[in-house]
Parts: sequence; C-alpha cells; structure tokens
Amino acid sequence: METKDALTELGATDTTLSQAEKDQLDRDGYLPLANILSAGQIAQMSKRTDEMIAEEGEGAGKEVHQEAGATRLSDLVNKDPIFEICFTHPRVLAAISHVLGGNLKLSSLNYRAALPGYGLQGLHADWGGAVEPGDYYVCNSIWLLDDFTESNGATRIIPGSQRSGKVPRDVMSDPSQSHPDEILLTAPAGTVVIFNSHTWHGGTLNRTDKPRRAMHSYFTRRDQTQQLDQKAFIRPDTYERLSPAARFILDV
Repeated sequence: METKDALTELGATDTTLSQAEKDQLDRDGYLPLANILSAGQIAQMSKRTDEMIAEEGEGAGKEVHQEAGATRLSDLVNKDPIFEICFTHPRVLAAISHVLGGNLKLSSLNYRAALPGYGLQGLHADWGGAVEPGDYYVCNSIWLLDDFTESNGATRIIPGSQRSGKVPRDVMSDPSQSHPDEILLTAPAGTVVIFNSHTWHGGTLNRTDKPRRAMHSYFTRRDQTQQLDQKAFIRPDTYERLSPAARFILDV
C-alpha cells in the first residue's frame, strides 16, 4: 500500500482541506480544526483517561515520557478503540499530510494534563535543529479535552517561525520568556489544532485550580524513527481491529 492509497481509504484527499486552510498551514505553521470531537466523545475520552491514570499510577506515561508537573499517558493506540480517531480522522490526516508532503506515519499518541501551577515550557521546536523551509520532518495535533484559555496553560506559538531556518535557542537567551510575536492557542474543547512541529511553541503556566487536558497525535515522515515503536508495542487485538489503511498509518 502507498501512503496516498491509505489516506484515500481513510477519506483524506487533496480536497479535504480548503485552499485557505492549506495557506494558513503554510504561512502560520498551525491550523485549528473546530468541532472534530463531539461532547459525547470528549466525555468518553475524559472518563477513559481518568481510569487509566488511576490504573497505571506512578507508571503512567512511562512508555514515552514522564514529566514533573504534568500527568501523562502514552501508547493510547493500544489502550482503547475510542482513540483510533486520533490517527484516522480525515481532516487531521489531510492537514498532517499537507505539512509532511504526503509522506507520514504516526510517531506516538499520548495524553498530557498540565497540573495547576505547572505547565510552563520554553519555546522549542520538536526537532533537533533548524530545517530549510518546506523540508519538514514532524507535525503534531493537539486534541483539546478542555477549553484552552488564557489562564489554564494554553500552548503559545510563534506564527511563521517554521520558515525562519532557526530554532528558539539560536536567537533567545531564555526561551522560557515571552516572545513579541507569540500568540496563545485558545479554543474550545473538541477542537484539534494541527501544528507544524518545526514552528516554535511551548506550554504556558496553568494558573487555574484544574488540570488542562489534551492528547497529542504526533506524526513523522516514514523514513524517520517513531517516538514509540508501534511495531514493538502493537497488541494482537489492536492489530486485528484496525483496517489495513490504519495499520499503514501506524507502520505496522
């Protein structure tokens, strides 16, 4: 199977995104997609992630990363069919494919909740160094389980920085400080924000008394190593329930 065939089977074609949406991704490096998740899906995912956090305890997130000040879960591909939408939704796949030049596979599917009083990150790109404009290796999607607001740790982003040929540490003495061009990605729960992961971004401080919850469906080019080796982790029951196109997206 070729990438284009898998995407077509999952409903992602050249016309799935409007030209204006493609232009925004190219220009700004991010694109909010409204109403991808229904209220019912948000409730189900929230319930299931709460259950997994209780079940996994101190081991939660260990497959990929654990973080002080944040609750994490990893390997969601294997942990409930409800998360399958995160790597098969046609509009999300169309946007990821646009950034990565039609050449993609899932790298990891994780959950992160910035806890009250935490969540501040320095501006960064999700790649080791700068790249030439248009030569992109990674692209992420943030699935909002809570509203992202000005006070609860919403992601900040520097529009257009993916085209700068630089990373934050090249030009900022302290990437944790504010940047004159930064904007906050505020949006209601159910939104999925696609962002070119070479675009400078970082979490902000959660100044509320509740966790700020989201999932991250992270993709890379097919010639790159996955953050989580999907072949090594795939469970037989997961493999059996997935379509051939979905298996291709996982590279299993």
